[in-house]
Amino acid sequence: MRGYTYQPEAGVAVARSRGIEVPMSPKKTYEVLNAIRGLPVDRAETFLEEVVALRRAVPFRRYNQEVAHKKGIGPGRYPKKVARTVLQLLRNARENAEYEGLDTDRLFVKVAASGRGRIRKATMPRAHGRGTAWHEQTTNVELVLAERAEAA
Repeated sequence: MRGYTYQPEAGVAVARSRGIEVPMSPKKTYEVLNAIRGLPVDRAETFLEEVVALRRAVPFRRYNQEVAHKKGIGPGRYPKKVARTVLQLLRNARENAEYEGLDTDRLFVKVAASGRGRIRKATMPRAHGRGTAWHEQTTNVELVLAERAEAA
């Protein structure tokens, strides 16, 4: 993932933040970003804080094989590590919006994209002098915030 995947039109002010090769699950990241895409920034922050506190589950729409159902949403989980990282990126993007002079009360999550990063490879020592391959997945995350147009 080189640069941002979203390029705004000329004259449109947006605030962006990006996490490169963050050590977290790409599948869980996909589900968390689907849950916050299109939400106002305040509601997205509240949602992520509730996920970290285990008060609200993230609905798993795609990667939901053998995922237990949660009351009111169907299959879902509490991906704390991903929610904590995305919350940090969301707050970073909001600070960037303040710096750019955007109205932070009208911001919403315009783009929430993720992709697989490189795999960190290592070896885990095992008994009798052997070793097992140990791979850690990483994820590239991109958030873009924009101002919602005023209702006429």
